[in-house]
Amino acid sequence: MKNTAKTEGRNSENRDILSIYIGQIKMHPLLAFSEEKELSYLVQQGDKGAIDKLVKANLRLVLKIARPYVSYDTPLLDLIQEGNLGLMHAAKKYDYKRNVRFCTYASWWIRQHILRYLSNKQRFVKLPHRKEQIIRKYQKTYHTLSQNLMHQPKAKDIADELGVSLKEINYIINFNTGPIPLELVLSKGNSANAIDFHEDYTYNPEINLFKKYHRDTTIQFLDKLKEREKQVIKYRFLPDDGKPHTLKEIGKKMRLSAETIRQIELKALAKLRNHKGEIRKHGLLQAI
Repeated sequence: MKNTAKTEGRNSENRDILSIYIGQIKMHPLLAFSEEKELSYLVQQGDKGAIDKLVKANLRLVLKIARPYVSYDTPLLDLIQEGNLGLMHAAKKYDYKRNVRFCTYASWWIRQHILRYLSNKQRFVKLPHRKEQIIRKYQKTYHTLSQNLMHQPKAKDIADELGVSLKEINYIINFNTGPIPLELVLSKGNSANAIDFHEDYTYNPEINLFKKYHRDTTIQFLDKLKEREKQVIKYRFLPDDGKPHTLKEIGKKMRLSAETIRQIELKALAKLRNHKGEIRKHGLLQAI
């Protein structure tokens, strides 16, 4: 009875603290995109006050991301604390030159910090540094193969990719998969499972932002072309589906012959070459 009373008292105290915290973070206004970029510029100039303002304006984002990961033995306050560490890391690395909202960039770092915390928490035994490195290598291979094969890779697939025995991979999997509370897996609106606790090392937000920035900037240069020329260049070098189209494919889409498309492409690239210095300064359109 005493233990039950203590637990209820602790839970009540946590709820009170959480209510106060939520009330405090709501006092910080959300930022416009222009304000985020301005703060990012100041951060890169070494302004610590700008980091603080960028973080405080996005504390509600951490709360939103952390809520689905709450379980019977993982209080929301603990998850918020870990998520805030990810938010601070994102605030220091966010680049105002990339035309992306800060919340889009920060979400990945927040989630990674929370998942790393949960992964370490679920493990009964803390592993030596070398074992942790092996597990990270396994995780990276797991996610790479998942993307390449378009399905969850089997242990044998991972063993073949790493050039190790199946027995060793099974050993790593047993070490890596800690006990996951059933409440977390089956809770309403939560589809978490063991795969969610594999930290994804194959995704890099900086690379994605870099690619998006280059694509957006390149499209701006295409405004110098006629509409038909612009279409051809986009199909050839900046397709929405990520797969460059052949002259024949573009011809079918635009109801023109492949030779006509080729002539339009040559004419468009010739126009862009007049701005070669400016375009290459941004590292754009390798074709010219």
